[in-house]
Amino acid sequence: MELNDQLVANEPKKMTLGINILTILTFIGSAWELYSAVSSYFTGSKALEEFDKAQEKLSTAPAFVRKLAGPEARELMAKSIENKVPLLIISLIAISLCVYGAIEMRKLKKQGYALWLIGEVLPYIALFLFVGTVVLKTVVVYFMFFPLLFILLYTLQRKHLN
Repeated sequence: MELNDQLVANEPKKMTLGINILTILTFIGSAWELYSAVSSYFTGSKALEEFDKAQEKLSTAPAFVRKLAGPEARELMAKSIENKVPLLIISLIAISLCVYGAIEMRKLKKQGYALWLIGEVLPYIALFLFVGTVVLKTVVVYFMFFPLLFILLYTLQRKHLN
């Protein structure tokens, strides 16, 4: 029995289903974020113009729609356009960290979690630095649910990493 126990102990760890699913979702999310960051860089000004034109039509819209398209949302868009170069650079760095971290976690390396976590949090830190606390008054707050969920789920999978 001792030889069998040693063989089991020396057997390499296998990627869990949780890590597999989370990393695949990370690759998909990173691709979406890449598309979103690049398109925002190139079409941000046009989107702000369309936003301003739509304001005239909002007078008859329900209250919750007017709140979503209120002055805070416009300020968020305007400040994001003013800082589009640093926001794009930080987004590209964050996306790279998330993808590389996910690749490392697929190899069951614990350092992948740390790199992924930095990449996951970095865009929100940049948003607060370049746009300010107006972010907290917009619908962007609700989109923070997904990164928080992923942080929780990846943290629960850390025990499977070396």
